[in-house]
Amino acid sequence: MIEFDNFLSPGRKGHLIGIGGVSMSSLAEVLKGMGITVTGSDINEGRNVDELRANGFTVHIGHRAENISDDVEFVVRTAAAHDDNPEIVAAHARGIPVFERTQAWGAISKDYQNALCISGTHGKTTTTSMCTHINMAADRDPTVMIGGTLPLLHSGHRVGHGNTIIMEACEYYNSFLSFHPTIAVILNIEADHLDFFKDLDDIKRSFRTFAERTSEDGTVIVNLDDPNAMEAIEGIDRHIMTFGLTPKADVYAKNISYLGENSQFDIYYHGRKYTDVTLHVPGEHNVKNALAAAAASICLGIRPNAVKYGLAGFNGAGRRFEFKGKFNGADVYDDYAHHPGELRALLDMVETLNYKRTVVVFQPHTYTRTAALFDDFIAQLRRPDVVLLAEIFAAREKNTIGISSSQLAEQIPGANFYPGFDGLENALRSLAQPGDIILTVGAGDVYRVGERLVAETKE
Repeated sequence: MIEFDNFLSPGRKGHLIGIGGVSMSSLAEVLKGMGITVTGSDINEGRNVDELRANGFTVHIGHRAENISDDVEFVVRTAAAHDDNPEIVAAHARGIPVFERTQAWGAISKDYQNALCISGTHGKTTTTSMCTHINMAADRDPTVMIGGTLPLLHSGHRVGHGNTIIMEACEYYNSFLSFHPTIAVILNIEADHLDFFKDLDDIKRSFRTFAERTSEDGTVIVNLDDPNAMEAIEGIDRHIMTFGLTPKADVYAKNISYLGENSQFDIYYHGRKYTDVTLHVPGEHNVKNALAAAAASICLGIRPNAVKYGLAGFNGAGRRFEFKGKFNGADVYDDYAHHPGELRALLDMVETLNYKRTVVVFQPHTYTRTAALFDDFIAQLRRPDVVLLAEIFAAREKNTIGISSSQLAEQIPGANFYPGFDGLENALRSLAQPGDIILTVGAGDVYRVGERLVAETKE
């Protein structure tokens, strides 16, 4: 069996199917930085495609056999590209090896002395971003792959020349089981992606296998406050470092104070003060994310001041409680939360900010997740003052189970369902007022609603 490692040398040529995706566009840039020529294709134009072309990549729109040029030596495909994709069919017919995206990232991770892989049901992008800020403050010159946009990088990736790679590690389809961490972080574990996993126990088994893939001399960093995470790693033959809000953890926080959208706290390591931190993103969940990032930094031998200044410079990742602007005197934010646990953390944090009303525009993400976690979504969506529901964002799925956001609305007092964005925008025009916080929430394209309203204010 041909391994992707065989192609990680200057002068090779590859083709990426779905190159416009966040992880795939990052992969293209990293491969280019290694001296590999990369072409690609995607079904849509977009910001990532524009940036790739500006950086010299050839990107085709639409999938056709002729996109695979004669000199292509390997193909990498996104999970959305199936075996009947004409480019995959053409590659197989010509004997060109086709790799999964995660296989490529896994092979790349083996090239680094330090492979820091951040996993968890929630908080991966934020914590990976925090780790990036810290490593940059420490002049580590890391290579980075994030499942979102980090303003510091103006993208979701960075090609560095140091000995550290920082990677967001997603459990969906067991993707992270292709990675080779020297430091594995498990932030939390909840039931999610139940279109792939059988149940929560199946998910915990996957995380356990991920932890066991850590190098024998590596470290698994785990959230002591999360029973599922602790159960998943119980008894594994790896060095364990814990973080949390209790002094029982190896890395923990003391003297926490919340000041609007900021928080201040001291980080302790093995009972001794490590550093003090001012964090410019709100919420207890972000304190925990920062503790995980600090624990990873301790494993990497990074000095405390770099942790302090790296975290102080972090102002959030794209679509993670991202301020979009004002509309009718209301503050408009966007957040990627698409799981009840993420909604809970988001609403807990917003409740500390003293707005007069919380207005949530929620777009559920995938039919299977909405059905599997229906009651949990209802419990959280009953909390805001005003709830407007967009139709479910299908993503990769077809609605074979006949579920709609309208069914959520029926169970939430005062909630309204809008099948299209025009109706949502008109509703917000009528109800938005000074003192409100308007949150567009979901992993789909609901952010466009807030962006359009803010744009009206600027006209």
